[in-house]
Amino acid sequence: MKLVPQLKDMRTEMTLWRRDIHAHPEIAFEENRTSDIVADKLKSWGIEVHRGLAKTGVVGKLKSGNSLRAIGLRADMDALPVHEANEFAHRSQYPGKMHACGHDGHTAMLLGAARHLARTKNFNGTVYFIFQPAEETEGGGRAMVEEGLFDRFPVEAVFGMHNWPGMPTGEFAVMPGPMMASSDSFEIKVRGLGSHAAMPHLGQDSIVAASALVLALQSVASRTVSPVDAAVVSVTQIHAGDAWNVLPSEVLLRGTTRAFRTEVQDTIEAAMRRICDGVAAAHGATASMSYWRRYPPTINTPAEAATAAAVMREIVGDGKVHTDLPPTMGAEDFAFMLQKRPGAYAWIGNGPGDGGCILHNPRYDFNDDILPLGATYWTRLVEHILR
Repeated sequence: MKLVPQLKDMRTEMTLWRRDIHAHPEIAFEENRTSDIVADKLKSWGIEVHRGLAKTGVVGKLKSGNSLRAIGLRADMDALPVHEANEFAHRSQYPGKMHACGHDGHTAMLLGAARHLARTKNFNGTVYFIFQPAEETEGGGRAMVEEGLFDRFPVEAVFGMHNWPGMPTGEFAVMPGPMMASSDSFEIKVRGLGSHAAMPHLGQDSIVAASALVLALQSVASRTVSPVDAAVVSVTQIHAGDAWNVLPSEVLLRGTTRAFRTEVQDTIEAAMRRICDGVAAAHGATASMSYWRRYPPTINTPAEAATAAAVMREIVGDGKVHTDLPPTMGAEDFAFMLQKRPGAYAWIGNGPGDGGCILHNPRYDFNDDILPLGATYWTRLVEHILR
């Protein structure tokens, strides 16, 4: 493994940054302390700092030489509304909030690369260090784009990276095309006629209608979407009733859908609306559905994915860079940036997921051993593209 020596020496310092952020997690659009830390460090290293995009976003600008070329490197900063179950010294000090996805590590790795590049300036062009808020469900990436991220900071390509539990340390993955799926949300209100539970024939049972609807929706992926396309339709919430002996008038269903292509998203939504109407009518009830397009699929452009893979191979060797893994049905709002600019989103191995060290688990923790590796990747990527 060919780590940048100076970044290897910075492991202890990056670990301190990461653990401090871990101990003080902040959720979507509330990353005030974290963004202050990021901005202060960038300024102290002579990097031009811009704040305010998507409320708490931070962008650092570092220019070297006379080239007009520019690339963006993105790290997410937000935590999750999870109560941490770990007992180590750097566990969350804020009950109900936790860095359960490793964004603390992502921020520390990009800070390490920024510091090193500011010292060496071994490139010709401009690097924008994009520290993004609110990746977890709130679409901070979309907000940054809509508020003019690439108008203010024009880049030819943008790159992102996420730790991946279960992938051995010292390994990377980056695939051309889909890396992660879309994430859409839906809410269905099934309305019947409430009645006494002992006399169901006097009403229209919304519970039975909603139950049939939950089962019928599973036919969207299995019988409506082409077998060669991936699709998920999951009902994740059912809310109804307050008494043992009352059939409620209304049932509320909520859930999520996933796909890798816009056309499949369209098919899923249309099929769900048709099924809602038909199943409800068959039970003498009515159904209304709200459907929200949250995150689009995360699609890497082939040229940028190939560039990222080449840089990774220079660092860890051919056998430890995966370019043919199946994409995940999880979602990422880095997708909004990839809709506007070419780029590549990559995974860096976080090691075994034993003991709950998996994403969004209350016992997760980022692996500090990979901080120098992630920072080395960012550094070598800049030096490779902006030679």
